[in-house]
Amino acid sequence: MRCVIARYPFELTKSGVLASMKGVRAELVTGESVTIGRRRYPVKQVGQVITRQDRRDFTSGEVVRAMTRLGFTCHEHPGTAPVGVPTPLQTASALLGGTTSPEV
Repeated sequence: MRCVIARYPFELTKSGVLASMKGVRAELVTGESVTIGRRRYPVKQVGQVITRQDRRDFTSGEVVRAMTRLGFTCHEHPGTAPVGVPTPLQTASALLGGTTSPEV
């Protein structure tokens, strides 16, 4: 499939992407990601590997469109905060000895 990433045309195939990503260790996912094989990679890492371009030269949207067209599953941003992390209001309230629920 022909696609354009960072103004450069690429001929990508699903098997070619799988081969390029084989043996590549997945980085920590902090934004959009794509599942390739059994691993979930950040889209910028995938874009860098398959295009051999600097990550600043293309957008994650360009890579997501290409990977979706090839049949890979793409994911939105992960959750914003892990469960159990107190909010600043809860922390301040606990320090002051108050309750964590606002008064009505």
